Amino acid sequence: MEATITAAVGVAPVALGLPVPPFTPHAISVSLPTWRDNVGYEAGDKRVLDAMVCGYPRFFIGLGIRKLAQLCVQKFGVHGESAMLFPTKKTADACRSFILSRSALEGTQASARLIQLLICPEDKANKAILVNSEDCDCNGSASLVDLHIVLFPSEAFSVAMQFWTHSGAGISSRLAEQCLSLLPEGLPSSPSFPTPSRGVSFKSSHKHYGVKGARRVSPPIIAEDLNADHTIYLEERYGRNLPITAASAAKRALRLRIAGVQLRDAPKTDSTGDQSSLFGPSTRGVNDVSENDVYLYPGGMNAIWNAHQLILAVQPVGKSVCFGFPYADTLKVLQKWGPGCHFLGHGLDSDIDQLEAILEEETKLDPSKPPIIALYTEFPSNPLLRSANLSRLRALADKYDFLIVIDETIGNFTNVEVLPFADMVVSSLTKVFSGSSNVMGGSLVLNPQGRHYSNLKSYMNSNYEDTYFDQDAIFMERNSRDLQRRVRVIDHSTEAICDFLYSRSQIAGVPEAVIKDVAYPKYTTPEHYEARRIKSNAQTGVQQGGYGGLFSVTFTSPSASHAFFDALPCYKGPSLGTNFTLACPFTILAHFNELDWAAQYGVEADLIRISVGLEDTNELLAGFRLALKAAEAAVGQDDLI
Repeated sequence: MEATITAAVGVAPVALGLPVPPFTPHAISVSLPTWRDNVGYEAGDKRVLDAMVCGYPRFFIGLGIRKLAQLCVQKFGVHGESAMLFPTKKTADACRSFILSRSALEGTQASARLIQLLICPEDKANKAILVNSEDCDCNGSASLVDLHIVLFPSEAFSVAMQFWTHSGAGISSRLAEQCLSLLPEGLPSSPSFPTPSRGVSFKSSHKHYGVKGARRVSPPIIAEDLNADHTIYLEERYGRNLPITAASAAKRALRLRIAGVQLRDAPKTDSTGDQSSLFGPSTRGVNDVSENDVYLYPGGMNAIWNAHQLILAVQPVGKSVCFGFPYADTLKVLQKWGPGCHFLGHGLDSDIDQLEAILEEETKLDPSKPPIIALYTEFPSNPLLRSANLSRLRALADKYDFLIVIDETIGNFTNVEVLPFADMVVSSLTKVFSGSSNVMGGSLVLNPQGRHYSNLKSYMNSNYEDTYFDQDAIFMERNSRDLQRRVRVIDHSTEAICDFLYSRSQIAGVPEAVIKDVAYPKYTTPEHYEARRIKSNAQTGVQQGGYGGLFSVTFTSPSASHAFFDALPCYKGPSLGTNFTLACPFTILAHFNELDWAAQYGVEADLIRISVGLEDTNELLAGFRLALKAAEAAVGQDDLI
């Protein structure tokens, strides 16, 4: 009988559909323990869907958010309408515009309307009401919560879900929790979502990044093991957060840390970087970058989406370039907002040759404007861990006057120095920056030495909205204080594991090996990664950067890959950069409906992506040896799917 639980090194197993780690409020990953479970999730298998109580927030609308949305529909909606919730009018209006334009392109024109919603306490007993902002007389109550709802026909839910997924602009689970805490007891607790022919879509409809259209059925609301009071007590008692009044200081500490000017935190429990930390010139490779060049967002994809909106606003009309095979929604953002993009999906030097040809041809067509407006690339890429030749790309950007946006999530700024080659650097703070897998966040850093800095900065001064929920920022600040220490431990273990697997692979010259290749910056386009890897500096105390905590493995047969995955003794689920080792069949989760398309760019159907955590290196190696033996024993077996 196939196992339905998975265990990380030294911890108890976690059942299918539950948060990982277990009992984590606001968890951003979910247990999908076996290859069969992952296929079932993507195929809409009732066995799997009925077990799901959480998921990655951009793909799975949290239960608290659903409940709050349903209350909004009951209060303000009409029959057949659904709702999505956003923190500001600007983000809600962007969702409405997307629904209108995208539904028209798909041939099913839908309407959408906005309501500003205030959750307003009526009295000291904390009973609350939902009111339209036009009817509110709360007079600036400190407990007032301002939300913006988009109401639309339920049959347009899959289109609205595309916006939620691609933009990452929806409200966070903590904000929904706060709103619900203000409402009186006895309100409906079972959200009713639209049910198109294949169920509700909790993933956007992609042609590429093939997450399906409408297909998810809402799972039942399941009570948390810890009530809200217990959760707050545990978080505060054991130092995992700060008082909510510290949100402003926490956000400043985050900006200082990301800018590289806060060299270390003072040894205080409540350090937020205001007065007692050591400061100095930025360690990001651009001395004059400051906290004022750092902008916080509710997630990494939201940072990318906002970077694209910024460039569309300040640059002439034109296409962008997506260089290399990016994670999930970056390509969709470039395709669905603005005039489109050129996709150079391999991200190799030969693609730069192709890029030069595109630039020359576009310049001939219209010499009066840049041939493209921006180039987006990851360093290194996910899941192939390829690093672009940033020097060559920067030279082309200077010659043809386009911007470069680099996503440094996988490399992270403790390992690589990419800001000097970018006009903007974006990152998902959700990943290793946080590590705890319990909060989302993103950042955007402007390069003050960039040619377009003054225009970019001017636009941000006038248009930036802080939509990062205060409680999320507090958790993120606390989680990220020991970033440097965690990265060093993770880098060390990952290199040891990858050296072990690589030495037993065909790419290393072992013809009988079941491992085909190991994608890891040490072996994958190493010359480009090494050129940007941070070098040690005795004078400044800067340590040499490592190769990161992420790698991918491919095998000689599907049966070997599936057996390796099922036998690997770690958590299995989406996300990466966690403090615990986490594995997933990446291509199955991200490209289930377009496996052949992904394979064109080297992303094989049976690829396994692994993010290494803080567990003991020897214990991790023992687990990978166990999984490799299972893969070797499975060679020749029929495929499991």
